[in-house]
Amino acid sequence: MDLSLKNLEQAVSLRRQIDSLEKRFASLIGGGTSRSASRGTSRPAGQRRVSAATRAKLAAAARARWAKQKGGKGTARAGRAKKKGGLTAAGRRRLSQLMKARWAARRKAGG
Repeated sequence: MDLSLKNLEQAVSLRRQIDSLEKRFASLIGGGTSRSASRGTSRPAGQRRVSAATRAKLAAAARARWAKQKGGKGTARAGRAKKKGGLTAAGRRRLSQLMKARWAARRKAGG
């Protein structure tokens, strides 16, 4: 692109006119941001700022999801007590009888 000094001066002049017109336009509308003012943001392109109200809505929705998940699983278990041991009394008695029978068979075979 070949720019002469004259073309460059015209481009600068046009840019200044555009900026002044944008400022006049913004003042007529009621103080809206102009294009040149919105360029000076400190955030990198592609990042969005989430308002406090939106963050609160998202947090409430997440809490509701967790409550629903935990509530659904908790109600199924609420009716019955959690087992602490692996054996019932009947199972323990049965294993005891089986072991006694094995020991008796070993004593008989060995003696």
